[in-house]
Amino acid sequence: MSIISSTGHSTTTSSTTTLTQRLTAAACASILGACLVYFAGFSHIEAVHNAAHDTRHSAAFPCH
Repeated sequence: MSIISSTGHSTTTSSTTTLTQRLTAAACASILGACLVYFAGFSHIEAVHNAAHDTRHSAAFPCH
């Protein structure tokens, strides 16, 4: 994106992400997802377990 200032000079602003930032974000998302699946799958709270079970069936994903 170019921005022309009042002096007539053009400055460019960009937001780039490095490979390390993208890999860190992917790793954090994977860990969070695994924790959520583990919590829902092995929860002793029946409402949480049943909600996850019903969601898997509604998405036509076999779970047992």
